[in-house]
Amino acid sequence: MSGRQKLVGWAAAAVLSVSASGLWAQQTGKSVHHVRVEDSDPLFPPELRQAEAALDKKNYSAAEPMLQQVTGKNPNNYRAWFDLGYVYTATGRKPEAIEAYRKSVAAKPDVFESNLNLGLLLAQNGSPEAEQFLRNATRLKASANPQEGLARAWLSLGHVLEHRKPAEAVQAFAEAAKLQPKDPEPHLSAGAILEKQNDLPGAEREYQAALAVAPDSADALIGLANIYMQSKRLPQAEAALRQYLALDPKNGPARVQLGRVLEAEGKHTEAAAQLQQGLQLVPDDLNAQRDLAFSYANSGKYDKAEALYRALVAKAPNDAELHYGLGASLMAEHKYPEAQTELLNAVKLKPDAGVIYGDLAVAAAENKNYPLALKALDMRAKFLPENPGTYFLRATALDHLKQFKLAAQSYRQFLNVSEGKNPEQEWQAQHRLLAIDPKK
Repeated sequence: MSGRQKLVGWAAAAVLSVSASGLWAQQTGKSVHHVRVEDSDPLFPPELRQAEAALDKKNYSAAEPMLQQVTGKNPNNYRAWFDLGYVYTATGRKPEAIEAYRKSVAAKPDVFESNLNLGLLLAQNGSPEAEQFLRNATRLKASANPQEGLARAWLSLGHVLEHRKPAEAVQAFAEAAKLQPKDPEPHLSAGAILEKQNDLPGAEREYQAALAVAPDSADALIGLANIYMQSKRLPQAEAALRQYLALDPKNGPARVQLGRVLEAEGKHTEAAAQLQQGLQLVPDDLNAQRDLAFSYANSGKYDKAEALYRALVAKAPNDAELHYGLGASLMAEHKYPEAQTELLNAVKLKPDAGVIYGDLAVAAAENKNYPLALKALDMRAKFLPENPGTYFLRATALDHLKQFKLAAQSYRQFLNVSEGKNPEQEWQAQHRLLAIDPKK
């Protein structure tokens, strides 16, 4: 059945996706805190000092009233508002946290941590305002670990921009990568955007960069596998998937995808083995079952292909491709009456599928149903060009029906196009012409 059916679910992105956004949530979604200031700072009254001591112990219930007391006395105490934002975030009160951080930024706009935390919370709410505050953060300096903090701001900004301004997002990820050259996440995030934009060379560069700093990065390997599959670089896709499965051998979708790649490479037996293993992990994946049936047929295991196709047809009786796959498998087993039935079912469901009519004509001829064979050939000719095989099959069907004039015409058409490529059939055609049309 080689070439007759398409691989189902070839695009891997829906199954194998790079989880850059998940990494962002883990690495950039948490609020940051200030480094402590000196007690002599006028914005650091005793109540604030006590509140921050409670914060160090994560005693939020004790810190909150003291911080509210400070802001009540001094509404412009940016640090107390910041600490309140931190308390509200830690206790799951996001609207109150946003409001507290807004007041902190309004009181002192040039604090990195206030802008970053406000931007992160707004981003979690899907607010476009997040961009403003995260951009502010990229222009400021963190009070601790400034390079790491700035990288976090650029990374967060990139994720806020990735849907609305993808080019700017990629640039933001590039800035984050400069600041944290050993972190694969900016490259993974940039690669995911470039892949969505169909910039496959750019995406490949980013995934390779991620893999260079994190050789065991499953996301980088998945990204590369997707790129290689989309660009039909099958050996590289196979290698990337095998490397990924060495890290995660129980990942069913990845094993199924490896089976599909192997099938496309013509490694039918290996493909079937991988698909079998994948289906043990994801037994309800109907597309993988279809692919396994296809691989069984291509590797000559027609009995297994037939059994699997029958099970699939029972689940999806209106699927033309499944009826076709079953019919083609039955033909390979020389079960022509059953094959004819399935192929008829297929063309009823998909009447414009020229290739199915060709197989139906063969099955009908084997069943000595020559009128059906001729009808199928006529339907095929509406969608596909004639070839030596169709001319010869038409000629023999007409010959059996004793329509000798038309049979002779088809035999001659066959001889004109065969050009020595089918010597046995050419010998038969020449001898039949002598018998049915000797004057010619």
